[in-house]
Amino acid sequence: MIKMENKLIAVIGATGSQGKGIVNALVKEGSFKVRAISRNPDEYAGEAHEVVKADLTDLSSLTDAFRNTHGVFVVTNFWEGADELAQGKTAIQAAKDAGVNHFIWSTLPDVEKISNGKFDVPHFTGKAKVDALVKAAGFEHYTFVQAPFYFQNLIGQMGAQPQPDGSIGWTLPIDPTKKAIHMGDINDLGKVVAGAFLNPEKVGNGGYLSLATAFNSFNDVLDAFKANGKEYTFSQVPGEVFSSFFAGAGEIAQMLAYFEAHTYMGPNSEAQIQLAKEIATDEFTSLDQWIKQNTH
Repeated sequence: MIKMENKLIAVIGATGSQGKGIVNALVKEGSFKVRAISRNPDEYAGEAHEVVKADLTDLSSLTDAFRNTHGVFVVTNFWEGADELAQGKTAIQAAKDAGVNHFIWSTLPDVEKISNGKFDVPHFTGKAKVDALVKAAGFEHYTFVQAPFYFQNLIGQMGAQPQPDGSIGWTLPIDPTKKAIHMGDINDLGKVVAGAFLNPEKVGNGGYLSLATAFNSFNDVLDAFKANGKEYTFSQVPGEVFSSFFAGAGEIAQMLAYFEAHTYMGPNSEAQIQLAKEIATDEFTSLDQWIKQNTH
């Protein structure tokens, strides 16, 4: 292992769900200094050693923010309306101009390619389209990490809702018996990223690291909650019905149909999942542990 004593790592999106976990894992591991990059540095209250103002849409601020860093972690936020290809290009250019050694890009499977265009899931495919640009950029080291379906979604963005029959649960266009969803605590992504920065000789030549602590059906999720005293219901609806429920529901329906056909991480992802486990700096949190810690 190369000695990384106090080399500087810059983390984009340091206040977001991925970035926060990355900062915390790097600080806890202790080999690096961490620079948080935020659009609102005055509001930053995380663990990073320093915080710098920059934006993925502004090349010069980003280049300055990347200066003197050994490595950078970059994630874009589709749900905030990001043009992920444009932001990916800007981040790559800034990192090249600043002389970054190790570029880690938070990507997702290329749904368009995996499904031969059958499913349209822009928040997956848009990130995947940047991969080729990262590969072609000529970084000494570069690594791809893939975040799973966050356990956090189960009480957040895709949490159980009151149902017409008075129960609380999920109404989704996916077969609840089908094991298709790679899941994990999003904070564990930091353990994978820290491991990647520590092991560039092993994963810094374009390695793909997929975080997946569990591989579940929705029934598995219901069982895990039930084992912790929480009863939820599940009803399956057709994708076209679900698509009419709220703005953006169509994309979720396409995503779940893709999961059912190809799984979250896609075919042949086992080696990438195993590699992420091997180089992580700490154990991952199981769904059962996470429910115990985060629901009351």
